[in-house]
Amino acid sequence: MGRELVRQLAAEGAHVAMCDLSVEEMEETRRLALADAPDDVVVTCHTCDVADEDAVLAFRDEVVIRHQTDHVNLLFNNAGIGGGGSVIADSREAWDRTFAICWGGVYFGVRAFMPLLMASDEGHIVNTSSVNGFWASMGPDRPHTAYSAAKFAVKGFSEALITDLRVNAPHVKVSVVMPGHIGTSIVENSLRHGANELDMETAEMVQLMSSMFRDQAPMSAAEAATEILDAVREGRWRILVGDDARKLDEAVRAHPEIAYESLTLGDLTSGNAGSPFAPTD
Repeated sequence: MGRELVRQLAAEGAHVAMCDLSVEEMEETRRLALADAPDDVVVTCHTCDVADEDAVLAFRDEVVIRHQTDHVNLLFNNAGIGGGGSVIADSREAWDRTFAICWGGVYFGVRAFMPLLMASDEGHIVNTSSVNGFWASMGPDRPHTAYSAAKFAVKGFSEALITDLRVNAPHVKVSVVMPGHIGTSIVENSLRHGANELDMETAEMVQLMSSMFRDQAPMSAAEAATEILDAVREGRWRILVGDDARKLDEAVRAHPEIAYESLTLGDLTSGNAGSPFAPTD
C-alpha cells in the first residue's frame, strides 16, 4: 500500500519522501511514481528503520534538506510486519520487533513530524491500523498477539489525537486506516524484516503463503490506496478499507462477546460466514 500511495500522490502532483529498509524497492517505487507524475514532482528515498526513533528523526531532517521545506502537509505512518503471534510459544525478540515497527513506527513518526505538520497551513496524519485493531484474532486457532496489540494501540492513539489536535493544532487532522485483506507482500516482508528464524522448509511454506495472500486478495494495494486517499479528501477520520473490513467491523460491534469463538477473516472474505458471529450448536 505504501508503494501505491506514493504512486498516486505523485501522479496528483505531490512531492513525496518515502522511507524503507530496502533501497532497491524504494528506487523501484520512485521509478514507477515518476513515470506517471508531472515533470516538477520530487520523490526521494530514505533508508530508515521506523522502530528506531533516532533513525526517524534523521529521516525527518533529510526530508527538510532534500525537499527544501519547512513544513509537510501529509504524513502516512504505514510500515508494518507480522510475527510474535504467541506470548508463550514465540520468541520475545519476534514479539518485540513486530510491536516496535507496527506501534513504535507510528508513534515516532507522529512525534518527529508534528512540528512540520503544525508549520503547514493544513496538515493530515494518516495512521495505518488494521481490522486487527478492533478484532485481535486471525481465527480461533492462531495466536496473533503482537500485531493485534500494536494495531489496537495505533487505533486508540489516533482516536485520542482527534481531541489533542483540535485543542492544540486545529489545522492538523488525523485518520486511522483499518484495512481488511489487501494484496500486499506483508507476509514476505515480515519474514525478511522480522526476528523469526525459520528452517528452509518452513521458509518455503511462508513464501507460498505470501504469494497466495497477495495474489488471491479481494482488494489490490492500488485499490486500497485509492480508497484511503478518497477518504482523506473527504475528511473522514475512521477509514475501513474493503468490504471484509466493513463486515467484520459490523460483526464485532453486534456480537462482541462471541467475537473470538469461531469466525475467521477468511470466512467473511469468501462469504462463507452466513450471519457473522451467530451462535452455532
